[in-house]
Amino acid sequence: MNSTLRKCVREWLKAALVPVLILVLAAPALAGPVDWREVPSTSEGQQWWDAGSVRRTKNGNLSVLSRYSLKTEDDSPALGTLVVMEIDCGQSLYRDTQKNGLPRFRADWEAPAKDDLITEVINAVCSSGLT
Repeated sequence: MNSTLRKCVREWLKAALVPVLILVLAAPALAGPVDWREVPSTSEGQQWWDAGSVRRTKNGNLSVLSRYSLKTEDDSPALGTLVVMEIDCGQSLYRDTQKNGLPRFRADWEAPAKDDLITEVINAVCSSGLT
């Protein structure tokens, strides 16, 4: 390559890589604060929702990161499960759009039925005034 072409390629790489590096290095700063809030535990287990993750979806519903741990028979520590819930506050419906980091495409809407933990999360998130 001649020197002029090399110089042009070098300048183009600088112009392209600098913004990418800034975004990559700033990404941790773009994450919201973690603010776990526990709902009343039940005989089934414990559940928390992250107030720092509450977002309005393009459909007008709320999205929130939640984690729960089911009680075990022998009181050994239970492994928790992380879910991203989409909540329709008007109808008190929810769907898990991610479970332990894996997307759940076309997840069905569900009513909390007799699951007091989910009912409490829906009530807490919908009445939080966050978004």
